[in-house]
Amino acid sequence: MNSTLLETQIAIKYIKDNFERLLAKKLNLTRVSAPLFVEKSTGLNDDLSGVEESVNFTLDGKRIEIVHSLAKWKRNALREYGFAPYTGLYTDMNAIRKDEHLDRLHSIYVDQWDWEKVILRKDRNKEYLFQTVKEIYSVIKKLANMAREKWSHTYFLPKSIFVISSSELEALYPTLSTKEREREITKKHGAVFLYQIGWPLPSGVAHDARAADYDDWKLNGDILLYDEVIEDSLEISSMGIRVDGHSLREQLEFKGELSKLDNPYCKAVTSGVLPLTIGGGIGQSRLCMYFLKKRHIGEVQSSYWPKEMKDALIAEGLEIL
Repeated sequence: MNSTLLETQIAIKYIKDNFERLLAKKLNLTRVSAPLFVEKSTGLNDDLSGVEESVNFTLDGKRIEIVHSLAKWKRNALREYGFAPYTGLYTDMNAIRKDEHLDRLHSIYVDQWDWEKVILRKDRNKEYLFQTVKEIYSVIKKLANMAREKWSHTYFLPKSIFVISSSELEALYPTLSTKEREREITKKHGAVFLYQIGWPLPSGVAHDARAADYDDWKLNGDILLYDEVIEDSLEISSMGIRVDGHSLREQLEFKGELSKLDNPYCKAVTSGVLPLTIGGGIGQSRLCMYFLKKRHIGEVQSSYWPKEMKDALIAEGLEIL
């Protein structure tokens, strides 16, 4: 999409405003305010794959961390605010991931809609997970229709989203890397939900690393779209049914992190204080990249790029915000 910087900013607002509105209605979510930082000892920060270090500082003798995401904070908020089953919350989440490898899709600044919804124990199954994925995909499809009318764009979005497990994907493309597999399956189907990410595959290696204390690795996954502009798969959302006491202990034991059972968040999960939930994050800038047909995430968000990288992007003819 060729546009001035001002036109791009106006288009970004259009995408964000409409997606947020449609998502909240479809999933029965209420918007809430959310923190930019949390106290480390609460265990509420997202540890991502477990190796990334948060930006942090000391205040009043306590370690305070800039959030990576609100994966665990949301579940606690659902309890504190008294949300009923099948209702939930969403928030504009802004984070800093200083260890992120910078490229066309990754920035140290993260902006996403973090959402979480209360469910019942009977809903902790693949069928409920897949139904929620279909609801989110229907919102993406509806926004695609709106964007098509507004900007005369075409999008490679099929009628329904293709669902495949990480082990099935490995069996399909055993000689490819995990990212190459994602590219091939998404190029073939246009929109894919790749589920069960975290446990080792038959090859002995996990499709991708996941923190052990929020998603149930048997009931989670990523929504992927094929982006024809960058000719690659675009991860729009990481989501899942959250851990209960059993899956939390099992996953922490596997990662050698049983000591986390002593933090307030994990204690609240194992004791049943926190509600059972489903939730995830949906990338705002990545969604804007897709709908505005941009080649680099820096075209739709203001972040930091090393001078050499920024100069190379400008030489490509890209306008970096």
